[in-house]
Amino acid sequence: MTTTTAPTHRTALDRLAPAAAGWLGLWGLLALVSAVTGAGYPFGANDPRGGEANLLRLVPTDLGPPLFAVLLLGAAVAALAMTGPARRPARPLRTLLLAYAWAVAFLLAVVVPDVGVLTILGYAPILIVGASFGWPPVDYAEVFTWALAARFAAVVGGVLLAGAALRWQRRTAGVCPACGRDGVEHGWTSPASAARWGRVAAWTAATIPALYAVTRLAWALGVPLGIERSFLAEMRESGLVWAGAGLGGFALVGAVLTLGLVQRWGERFPRWTVGLAGRPVPVALAVVPATLVAVAVTAASLGLLASPDFWDFSGGFSLATAPMLLWPLWGVTLGAATYAYHLRRRGACRRCGRG
Repeated sequence: MTTTTAPTHRTALDRLAPAAAGWLGLWGLLALVSAVTGAGYPFGANDPRGGEANLLRLVPTDLGPPLFAVLLLGAAVAALAMTGPARRPARPLRTLLLAYAWAVAFLLAVVVPDVGVLTILGYAPILIVGASFGWPPVDYAEVFTWALAARFAAVVGGVLLAGAALRWQRRTAGVCPACGRDGVEHGWTSPASAARWGRVAAWTAATIPALYAVTRLAWALGVPLGIERSFLAEMRESGLVWAGAGLGGFALVGAVLTLGLVQRWGERFPRWTVGLAGRPVPVALAVVPATLVAVAVTAASLGLLASPDFWDFSGGFSLATAPMLLWPLWGVTLGAATYAYHLRRRGACRRCGRG
């Protein structure tokens, strides 16, 4: 009787747990220093933007640093524990460790960032291109602040910890840590099934930013869709309406790229891409940015809808706020569409050989 052993190629993803431990440990130490010195905490009342669109406004500024120090250092220890041998621990310990890791990952990737991260991602092309022309007339030191850096650091930490937790969860469950396959075909993860539900998710995820773009582009054309004419006049006078038009334009681009997750040109470069025409689109080229946007949108929706100032934007529910009420659905469906794309195109696993 011959026993076949699946290949066990190690990849860069095997370094997720050590990377998460190092990153979280570093920021945990910074939080500890902030707790001791009373300086450097960038959230809540200390946020230069006010922090009203962030749930951390509910945490007193003197409690925030020690709380983050405990959470981050604890998460670093948890990530280190995930670097050990793939023995399955006792069920209570495994459940506790995974629950803690996933909870902290959610806090860092979704609760901490708020709408600030998505705003910068949306404005980044305008800021980069316009910097050499002196437009928009903003003080970049007021845009790229310590508070913004801390938000992006939280996203990085949350993503690293989530990746480490997922791989350890798989390892201790006896399935392939790289792809999650266990040798049994699960219907909803099959390429054919993923193509069906992924198509619904992708079209939903593309429709929502398109609706958002309609309102912003309408304002640029002088149509006060969902807002008072006086407010539109103020935005046109200040130039804010053109920034909104830029966001609307990039929202449309994002909607089109989202549809690429279920279109042929999202799998092979189209003819007009000189030098790349006909070549397969690298899976990571679509999955990584789409995942980051899905996380950023979900974080923005949580902070925005929990903000007491949100409804003051237009005096209540209106066509201006309606698209943003759909942002939670946008984040979820974009994440689902991205996962479906991954399932369809992942092929055979280089680690276990299944696929």
